[in-house]
Amino acid sequence: MRELPLTRRDLQVLADLRVKEAAILVKNHAEQGAYYLGGYAVECALKACIAKKTKRHEFPPKRDYVEKVYSHKLEILLELAELKNQLEKDMKENPTLGKNWLVVKGWNESARYISSGLNGDALYTAMTGADGALPWIKQHW
Repeated sequence: MRELPLTRRDLQVLADLRVKEAAILVKNHAEQGAYYLGGYAVECALKACIAKKTKRHEFPPKRDYVEKVYSHKLEILLELAELKNQLEKDMKENPTLGKNWLVVKGWNESARYISSGLNGDALYTAMTGADGALPWIKQHW
């Protein structure tokens, strides 16, 4: 088993892997699994953006910052990646991106404990479409 720390490239690979896994689950109508893994794809992509901003051998700024980086909350990760303002600007110019982000930001890691009622197909589409969250995030990782 690989130990932390993960590199930016590791996080990019994980994001791509999780979205492929979510696609398989969507295709097989496994909505809960697709929803769960899809959210992790976005989380890993945002963490890759955060990793891009760190410098090798740099000591993390503050303990609370480090704790936030290990968060599963997409809105917090978006802020730590310093992408919130850019996303707001881009959503004004592209309302479809805005609609997709509304779907994606509703994800949280507690979805793993929900056995029904999750729409993995909608999350997958909001993540991967032409105006989806992942293509937008990948412009910044």
